[in-house]
Amino acid sequence: MDTTTSVSSARDSAQRITSELAQVIVGQDEIVKRLVASLFSNGHCLLIGVPGLAKTLLVQSIAEVLGISFKRIQFTPDLMPSDIIGSEVIHEGAGRLEFQYRPGPVFTNLLLADEINRTPPKTQSALLEAMQERKVTVAGENRVLPNPFLVIATQNPIEQEGTYPLPEAQLDRFMFSLDLSYPSPEEEMEIVKRTTIGAGKTLSSVITGDDLIAIQQLIRAMPVADKVIAEAVALTASTRPKEGTPAETTQQYIEWGAGPRASQYLILGAKAFALMEGRAAPERQDVLAAATSVLSHRIVTNYRATGEGLTSSDVIAALLAERK
Repeated sequence: MDTTTSVSSARDSAQRITSELAQVIVGQDEIVKRLVASLFSNGHCLLIGVPGLAKTLLVQSIAEVLGISFKRIQFTPDLMPSDIIGSEVIHEGAGRLEFQYRPGPVFTNLLLADEINRTPPKTQSALLEAMQERKVTVAGENRVLPNPFLVIATQNPIEQEGTYPLPEAQLDRFMFSLDLSYPSPEEEMEIVKRTTIGAGKTLSSVITGDDLIAIQQLIRAMPVADKVIAEAVALTASTRPKEGTPAETTQQYIEWGAGPRASQYLILGAKAFALMEGRAAPERQDVLAAATSVLSHRIVTNYRATGEGLTSSDVIAALLAERK
């Protein structure tokens, strides 16, 4: 299969995925697009939104459409690392007691970490090795996770009492951070109709796990012009107030900027956006399109931004406006 055919096939796959999801997910078109882009890029994703915005339904529906296995973990204050990665249990066999490994829910293709900030750091960190290395270590033995392995985590932005904010090292493992907004009145009417009249729709698998892996490999193989890479690197560097000549927005509102992983994810995200539109190589506008989702959780805003009620996404939007 030549590159042109592969790009066309990947674009068609993205269109089939979004069309199938539209049967159960009302609105949130941009969120769906970015979620699909992160999965195509083999990147993990963080969803931030108030309860009732169908975050769980969205993730479960994506697993059904992709034809991959799915598991959900409800993070709570008493959750233990072994509840995620599994543990060894005593088993009686052949007339003697022996340890037998019982895999945890992390052994799946798509893992939903629901309200990940409601569990202590020790348990949160159990996901770190899995997300980065695609393996876990139990009793000194490495166990490889299925391929593909992707994590989508959710957070509730309005309830912070009794929560454990994710450390920067763990936030950096997520390719995208996506903010879900309330539906429009028209969309909310459609949601009510779909969920209170008749039976829910059954989704069909439109691609397979092997198809997804092939798309991920294609994205890695896509060429990128040096000027596009330079744009990603310059954009990331512009968030660092203590390096070079920072932008005015950076000087005013950012305490710490993004690291090199942001540049990597800007390029991967740009590749995914280009591929989903049937283009064989990303352009500058693709990098800028990925910027807010890649950078918003990788910067630390200062007291002035807090005082003016600006979120990290607001600051990145202002920074992008300066660069245009």
